[in-house]
Amino acid sequence: MKFSCEKALLLSAVSTASRAVAVKSSIPALEGILIEAGNELRLTGYNLETGIRARVPAEIREKGSLVLSARLFGEIIRKMPDDVVVFSSENYTVNIKCGLSEFNILGTDPEEFPELPAVDQVNGLTMGQSVLRSMISQTLFAVSDNESRPVHTGSLFEVSGEELTVVSVDGYRLALRREKVAHTQGVLPFSFVAPGSALSEVEKICSGEEEVSISQGARHILFQTRDIVLVCRRLEGEFLAYQNAIPRNSPIRVEGDARALLQSIERVSLIISDKLKSPLRCVFGDGMLSITTKTAIGDAADQCPITGDGQGLEIGFNNKYLMDALKAAPADRLRLEFASGVAPCVILPAGGEENFIYMVLPVRLKAN
Repeated sequence: MKFSCEKALLLSAVSTASRAVAVKSSIPALEGILIEAGNELRLTGYNLETGIRARVPAEIREKGSLVLSARLFGEIIRKMPDDVVVFSSENYTVNIKCGLSEFNILGTDPEEFPELPAVDQVNGLTMGQSVLRSMISQTLFAVSDNESRPVHTGSLFEVSGEELTVVSVDGYRLALRREKVAHTQGVLPFSFVAPGSALSEVEKICSGEEEVSISQGARHILFQTRDIVLVCRRLEGEFLAYQNAIPRNSPIRVEGDARALLQSIERVSLIISDKLKSPLRCVFGDGMLSITTKTAIGDAADQCPITGDGQGLEIGFNNKYLMDALKAAPADRLRLEFASGVAPCVILPAGGEENFIYMVLPVRLKAN
């Protein structure tokens, strides 16, 4: 095998493929990157759960394939001078040259590297990378890390008509984002659950402004941009019936500026830490929200102007869960809906289309 490639392009592809490499595995090849020089240069990382394959523009002089340690290969390319990298191998001995630097290292047999699963594309959709990236980043925080309900360690993708809805839940909160898609294929409606760990990688590979295609197979899901393919296993199980879980038509509704609400909560949260946990005590009055908290080191209070009458509703929240929802909400003004002090808080855009819904469950407050 022999090829030459720009250092920056090769490093980018190595970094991308490395994100799916197993840190420790009983199959040593999975700790490496599969390098294939055929009609194009392809680098693949795979940990049996998620696989990432990156294509790199390169001048290929001799075809071939082998597996190299992802950590060592990545470090070598990273430290190389900014020039053209010349890569050649014979009998698993690899020679890497760039500028005045040269390395000779050992590779391993590509036959030991498991093949990426083939995705029989039953249903699919196409949308802008930037739209998918924002949908994932604005819902991923609510994915559960509790392995007792594996299906909730991922996000539900629901496609109907020309709309994609992404939903994450973890038992304490819910995050929902809805957007139009450019194109759909297959039998509508369809849905699948993608693992949160894979979605955080999808968010990183959706770095451009072009389109990304998503294909649903029987057991796997394929995300594909122009140069990168990511394959992950679908999560099986019964996802929460979220439509029934979100209370609507609540009697108490107030509106506020997202940034002002977040800043008030952040100020009061300064005395809350992992060691000093305490809920936020929120009192929604007429035109004003009062937030207080008390820990072993002292107490804090802040006020934030709101629009509407909260009818003196007193409700407690975990500060982190409320801040996560306010940070993720893609709107400047928000509407908060409440039924009572023990019912969930529903956060929506104050005006326009409801393209997101966040729900945060309250925490029990001790009597004063």
